[in-house]
Amino acid sequence: MKHNTALLVIDAQKIYTHPASELYCPDCRGTIARINKIVKAFETKKLPIFFIRHVHKKNGSARDLGRMFDFSGEPPEDFNFKEGTAEVEYDERLYRPKNSTEIVKNRYSSFVGTGLNAKLKKAKVDTVVITGFMTNFCCESAARDAHDLDYFVDFVVDATGTPGTQTMNEKQVRAAVADFLGLGFARIRKAKEMV
Repeated sequence: MKHNTALLVIDAQKIYTHPASELYCPDCRGTIARINKIVKAFETKKLPIFFIRHVHKKNGSARDLGRMFDFSGEPPEDFNFKEGTAEVEYDERLYRPKNSTEIVKNRYSSFVGTGLNAKLKKAKVDTVVITGFMTNFCCESAARDAHDLDYFVDFVVDATGTPGTQTMNEKQVRAAVADFLGLGFARIRKAKEMV
């Protein structure tokens, strides 16, 4: 890890880690454990850590939701990540040092409408390490945006989680995203390498 590296912990929220959730990720326990090890390594080296949470306003305004749920097939008023609900809270096993920074977002990418880019530039960061949920949505979106904003990107694939898709399980989605991002957007890493 370089001294100009920051860790992004994206959406380590109960919507992905509670067994009753429709977005439950089968390997969430292992994913959170690997994220925690990386967080502790960054804390030890006094490197910046950003915890990012996805939260929408309860009223579900078009400005807040954007195009997020166009393809879900659900009525516009029936959406996830509503403020004040248990599902938007951090997983209770997640380790969060006191000196870390929290960012709240309402889009897939952590860079859209959040001020994250400005905070990273102010801290003279040129490399971001991406962990969190979901591998193929918010983590992948952040990796692509970070690349296009001229950051070096380390994508820690086994420290990301996903419920999978209709045709691919979590392991297969991780492998596919790693293949796609590894072609030119990010260096694909494992948690062991990062600690």
